[in-house]
Amino acid sequence: MEGTVRIGQLSKIVGLHPNWIRKLADEGVIPSDKTPKGHRIFNVEKVKTALSVRAGQKQSLRAGAGLEVIHGAPQWEKSFHIAGLEEDKVWKRIVNDLALDVSSQVANTFSYAVTEMLNNAIDHSRGESVIVRFWANTQIWAFEIEDDGQGVFTNLMQGLGLEDRFNALQELSKGKRTTAPSGHSGEGIFFTSKAVEIFQLASDGIRWTLDNIRDDSSVGVEPTQVGTRVSGELSVSTTEAIGDLFRKFSEDHEFVRTRPILKLFEIGVRFMSRSEAKRILSGMEKFTEIEIDFKDVVEVGQGFVDEMLRVWPALHPGQKVIPLNMNEAVEFMVQRGLPRHNK
Repeated sequence: MEGTVRIGQLSKIVGLHPNWIRKLADEGVIPSDKTPKGHRIFNVEKVKTALSVRAGQKQSLRAGAGLEVIHGAPQWEKSFHIAGLEEDKVWKRIVNDLALDVSSQVANTFSYAVTEMLNNAIDHSRGESVIVRFWANTQIWAFEIEDDGQGVFTNLMQGLGLEDRFNALQELSKGKRTTAPSGHSGEGIFFTSKAVEIFQLASDGIRWTLDNIRDDSSVGVEPTQVGTRVSGELSVSTTEAIGDLFRKFSEDHEFVRTRPILKLFEIGVRFMSRSEAKRILSGMEKFTEIEIDFKDVVEVGQGFVDEMLRVWPALHPGQKVIPLNMNEAVEFMVQRGLPRHNK
């Protein structure tokens, strides 16, 4: 049939594991047909539309509630005093109480994600207690960690001398940014946010959602709350090893590559000034490669491009700024502003 692909091709196009695609097709979430020989085939555009509708429905749920609305009551929930708490022991309790298969890839990823996020609450929240929730079924695993301390964005604002919560979110998403550099690398949230399929961080009245299935992110308003709530979701059919994720951003075992999402940093889709470029690249001297994601950015100015692609690299020899996902207008300005030897 014209315009259709097999499941392996669709997997590469939409970035989902074939087992997950098969499950969505069986449940009728995405449309599919079969060849006379019984092979399943898919219309790519119809599948993308169905996935967008599904993601929009899930996002609308997340806008007003936590994971209990999406997945029902957690299979495991405990409250702990933060003083003296050890994150690895909490993870072992979850594994033992729920009889989880620790040999699975999802377990390997979650052992990292849960302990990293719980350690953040222990070491940085300045709170007294933390609630850990866990969901596990045949389709998906999810966790939620909620502390009663100082919000993560307020903590960063004070510790790094930032102007507001959105600047704090900007710094957090870069990686290697921490208020306690002697004891922490600042990598935990960066890698956890990319290790799971859906990551969400809510604190100080704002909510950051990173959807790695759709390669999308958003910032929304969160009802004022005490502390920080962080959550992650991952399908049990995942095949990506956590080590492979680290290698994407590393060289010789060192975290050297980052990919900030440009639209996340400002309200709007136009970036015109040198000051905006300077703010985005602040702290990036710790990396050797900075991939700037221009997805959903409509327009950039000459000053912005010149500062980002000529001035800053000239001041930091050996470091690369790599623009990605540009529309035609942005690419024109970027190509116009690139140093001649880079064209």
